[in-house]
Amino acid sequence: MSQHLMNTYARQPVTFVKGEGVWLYDAQGNRYLDALAGVAVNGLGHAHPRLVAAISEQAGKLIHVSNIYQIAEQAALADKVCEIAGMDRVFFCNSGCEANEAAIKLARLHGHNNGIENPEIIVMDRAFHGRTLATLSATGNRKTQAGFEPLVSGFVRVPFDDLDAVRQVAEHNPNVVAILVEPVQGEGGINVPRDGKAYLEGLRALCDQYGWLLMLDEVQSGIGRTGTWFAFQHTDIKPDVMTLAKGLGSGVPIGACVARGAASDVFTYGKHGSTFGGNPLATAAGLATLNIIEQDGLCAHAEEIGNWICDALRAEFAGVKGVSTIRNAGLMIGIELDRPCGELVKQALEQRLLINVTAEKVVRLLPPLVINQDEAQQLVSQLSGLIKAFLGQ
Repeated sequence: MSQHLMNTYARQPVTFVKGEGVWLYDAQGNRYLDALAGVAVNGLGHAHPRLVAAISEQAGKLIHVSNIYQIAEQAALADKVCEIAGMDRVFFCNSGCEANEAAIKLARLHGHNNGIENPEIIVMDRAFHGRTLATLSATGNRKTQAGFEPLVSGFVRVPFDDLDAVRQVAEHNPNVVAILVEPVQGEGGINVPRDGKAYLEGLRALCDQYGWLLMLDEVQSGIGRTGTWFAFQHTDIKPDVMTLAKGLGSGVPIGACVARGAASDVFTYGKHGSTFGGNPLATAAGLATLNIIEQDGLCAHAEEIGNWICDALRAEFAGVKGVSTIRNAGLMIGIELDRPCGELVKQALEQRLLINVTAEKVVRLLPPLVINQDEAQQLVSQLSGLIKAFLGQ
């Protein structure tokens, strides 16, 4: 490891040199089952041949031109995103936090345009929206925020999956202009609303009642991971604003702030921008990603195989003390233990399995959407053995 890299990551002692599907290979040729997919980024797995071909072809033509000019690939991806989301316009950027920054700016501008001098946005406990100052302030994790004060004002925090708490704010705060919420909280521990349909539909009704924007952070839950293109599509509602990144480019950095209706007209010339956002290479990767997911039926596969993995894990842990809950939305899977379990990451690595622990006690699995039945079975077998040993059972 270079001494010249800033010490911002607790890196594991392995370097990967190539990948294929759900597998990664280190410099010594050892093979690892990747059940994290670059934290929900590599939905198509590694080195998908059709994605590689699309990126290679585009790199041979154009990688970057300024947004001063028309970009055909960007227009094509915008059309595709709006088609599958049922929304109207897209702003492309480079990451999830940039997409959420755009949404926050959009909400504030919307508020000012409607005569609200100090617009505020309702956000949730345990949420994660990014590490820029505004998205960090919107994030519901004090540990992540510590040391970066003063935080950005203009956020009102309520418990996740609590409509009554939102109603209380609505009754007493005339400055609210929007709600920003993850349909499924990823970094917060794969927190799935008790009734996701009722929760999102309840938030939509409150936004309609009070004239707020409903803004969904689908950076982790979007692009097929929960079994539909976007998690909100498990319901009958649509957001006003949706943010995307991670799986959209299959590893090529890209983010998107998608809007519909009046929200899609808030940004006007000069109000927002990005040097690299929506460049030909990134948008070509995004378009190839969406086409492959659609052609190969990977949304439905993610729901089916994700539910199978959870059912298999529940069977493995039946009667095992120390496993609190197992929950999922498609291939967003969380196994919550009754104790901190960060050391499982290193133990799994030693057995050539890549996992993650978030919120201290939740083993998080975000496998590539292309994981097959045999690979899923290996994941369940390896992981259940590791956790049982960790729990002393």
